[in-house]
Amino acid sequence: MASKAFQTWVRAKHGYPMEDRRGRHSHAGGDLEAERKIALLSSENERLTGQISRLEERIAVLERIATDPAERVAREIDSLR
Repeated sequence: MASKAFQTWVRAKHGYPMEDRRGRHSHAGGDLEAERKIALLSSENERLTGQISRLEERIAVLERIATDPAERVAREIDSLR
């Protein structure tokens, strides 16, 4: 009996499906937590994707500045004043 209790505890702790007396699998509260983690990871993924897009745009501008002749950069800076 203690062995079964320990097995149940380990399964619950690590998110494995739980079994009822008939051997059917079910998740004990793990689905809600898993859905919350998925939602958090999805929102973080969207945020990071946007951040990468902005950084790529900035790198493109820096590359353009680094490869353009000095006179052109000076003209653009003067036109902004």
